[in-house]
Amino acid sequence: MIVRIAFALMLSLGNLASAGAAAPDCSRPYTLALHDHGLLYSADTDTGIDKDVAEELIRRSGCKVTVSLMPRARIWQLIESGALDFSLSGIANADREKFATFAWYFSNRYYLLVRKDVSVRQINDFVQNADLQLGVIRSFRYSESANRLVDRLQADNRLSLSSGLSPLYQALQLNRIQGMIIEPFDYPSLEEKKIREFTTVIEFNDPAVPHGLIMSRKALPVAEQEKWRGLIAGMRNDGTMHRIFAKYFKPDQAAAMVDF
Repeated sequence: MIVRIAFALMLSLGNLASAGAAAPDCSRPYTLALHDHGLLYSADTDTGIDKDVAEELIRRSGCKVTVSLMPRARIWQLIESGALDFSLSGIANADREKFATFAWYFSNRYYLLVRKDVSVRQINDFVQNADLQLGVIRSFRYSESANRLVDRLQADNRLSLSSGLSPLYQALQLNRIQGMIIEPFDYPSLEEKKIREFTTVIEFNDPAVPHGLIMSRKALPVAEQEKWRGLIAGMRNDGTMHRIFAKYFKPDQAAAMVDF
């Protein structure tokens, strides 16, 4: 689905060439999909970190790239088939690495958001209470401990699947689910929707998980993957990525996410 965020930019490769980097092949148009997820991208405001990253990536490449908005599950399907070239803020696992490759540009931790009235103080409390349901976005994966929690609850038929965050927030407010997994990009929504008032946050004791540009192995030859990876590296090295994150987070938090 092409939405109002769709755009195509064709700009000079002068800056790229002067830096001695190999320019991507722009002989065909490319496709890139964003997903609606808090500060990463908001369809309501047409703003977010991933939109800013996409625009800068396209500017540096000089290629024509059409950007659209899709559910995350659909993005992974199209990346695997080769019908979609790129997406952003993706994390890897063994299955995804068979059909996708990545260019890392930030890392973050995950947290369990739970209702205060269920008296959960640690992760295992949630597991042990068979009456509690966890809400997750379809096809999302998280950190190691969070994934173990999701997989265990799925086996016990205690997962509620959604296409996005908003339905999960509503389900949490209505007590249809009692917990969900969040990351720093979700914090503003917790305040806006007054979810902080009746919830508490429990941290998974896992290392921060790298996120990056997702590239379809079927759509992009290895040599081209490296060129796009080089563009992301350039954005990190010259401070551009830090400046993008600093628009949305306090400087120390932006630095912690980008400098890993």
